[in-house]
Amino acid sequence: MTDEQHKTPMLDDLEQGPWPSFISGIKRLRDQHPDKRVNGVANDLLGQLEHSYETRKGYWKGGTVSVYGYGSGIIPRFSEVGATFPASREFHTLRVQPPAGNYYTTDILRQLGSSWERWGSGLVTFHGQTGNIMFIGASTENTQHFFDEINDYGFDLGGAGPCVRTGMSCVGAARCEQSNTDEMRVHRTLLNNFTDDVHRPALPYKFKFKVSGCGNDCMNSIERSDFSIIGTWRDDMKVDQEAIAGYLKTKGRQYLIDNVVARCPTNALSLSDDDELLVDDRNCVRCMHCLNVLPKALSPGDDKGVSILIGGKRTLKIGDLMGTIIVPFMKLETEEDYERLVELAEETIDFWAENGLEHERCGEMIERIGLVNFLEGIGVEVDPNMINEPRTSSYVRMDDWEEEAEKWFHRKAEESQAAA
Repeated sequence: MTDEQHKTPMLDDLEQGPWPSFISGIKRLRDQHPDKRVNGVANDLLGQLEHSYETRKGYWKGGTVSVYGYGSGIIPRFSEVGATFPASREFHTLRVQPPAGNYYTTDILRQLGSSWERWGSGLVTFHGQTGNIMFIGASTENTQHFFDEINDYGFDLGGAGPCVRTGMSCVGAARCEQSNTDEMRVHRTLLNNFTDDVHRPALPYKFKFKVSGCGNDCMNSIERSDFSIIGTWRDDMKVDQEAIAGYLKTKGRQYLIDNVVARCPTNALSLSDDDELLVDDRNCVRCMHCLNVLPKALSPGDDKGVSILIGGKRTLKIGDLMGTIIVPFMKLETEEDYERLVELAEETIDFWAENGLEHERCGEMIERIGLVNFLEGIGVEVDPNMINEPRTSSYVRMDDWEEEAEKWFHRKAEESQAAA
């Protein structure tokens, strides 16, 4: 505990509400941590924050901080009132990549915590919005010491700035029965191939990979990543009619009609006169709602793979964008399949790096140049399956779409003749 604590009446008010407060966490570091250095950092951090509330002004400024051999991964924060609050004069944040699926052992969590208390402030966020473990509050000198220590036992810095950002994947097949692909392998394959682009920023802006094992999209990849990989299937959904009968017995027929059949977005579900659940698989869009409500009765088909969507992002120049389907279905089973995935990612990043404007996300570039031009640039042929109803899709420019679609039908006809 520090000898002289800063008075923080305004921060104290933040603890009065019904929800847990970050102020309480910082106070615990100030009052209860055995290391006096950590006490002092927390005390001066609270003092500066109180001062900011009093003056209604922020006092953090940026700069350049990195570890040897890296160009990103650290968010610099230098205090403009460091003379008054010297212990928090430098308060940099280190982004550290989590394991695929966010799987940790308790031993490794304790080891990370011990390393951070040794070299940093003790403040940690599991995880930031970009997916990294956020170690918040280190001096310039100690960033290198902390990185060296965690790197020795297998952890690496994540992305920051105009680079490939830290990849994210859902909990996946290890714990989720809805999984349609090997999320961990997809995540690791992309990470291993783009490590240089994570550490050395050389792109127009940030580029994110996110992997979800099914249409539930627990990673929010469709609206939060430039390159979204979604697990799916292309054969019929599996239906256990005995389990359906069990749901009908316990929940009632009206429950299934109101909560399953009526909520199918494409009206692909119906109950027969003898109370069998009928599925129009041709119109099923794999939204996962019925599988979530009836997990014992419904499950994904056996012909599993992934859909790839490109261009998702949150608000920047032109507002939020959902990812556009570039590959409706791709099998991911063999080494060659994974090589194709990496090649598509490489082509996408290379084309965007060459044609994107400064501070322009990949999806914004597609909006500017048109989808057909982008597909031509990455070597992917136009496929009508990319968009279910092209004429009602308001967020994709359709320059020359009819001509490209005509080429697709002609190509398919030639392939059929060759096969015959």
